Amino acid sequence: MMEQNFGDKLRYLRESRNMTLKELSSSLGIDTSMLGKIEKGTRIANPQIIKELSNLFGIEEEELNVSMISDQIVRQVVKRYDKQAHEILRVAERKVAYQKQNQNPKIRK
Repeated sequence: MMEQNFGDKLRYLRESRNMTLKELSSSLGIDTSMLGKIEKGTRIANPQIIKELSNLFGIEEEELNVSMISDQIVRQVVKRYDKQAHEILRVAERKVAYQKQNQNPKIRK
């Protein structure tokens, strides 16, 4: 199953509430062009915007953060290493699991 990117998810949420870019940007306290760039994926949403979107649409902040941050990772990997992108991400996933398993409990935050 294809995972929707953050901008598409945000656009879907906005449109499902019949909100214009102007209406949502006003609710978020940002300008319309910034919101448009966030929806297009050329700008990232700061933590305050994520929090506001979470409250407005009733979605966990964590879900929105995962969507946005994973977009950034994929964009960078594909941009620089297109032919190796799948393998890089598979190895990174194993490394995350290894690192979590082998963290020193004294230094966990």
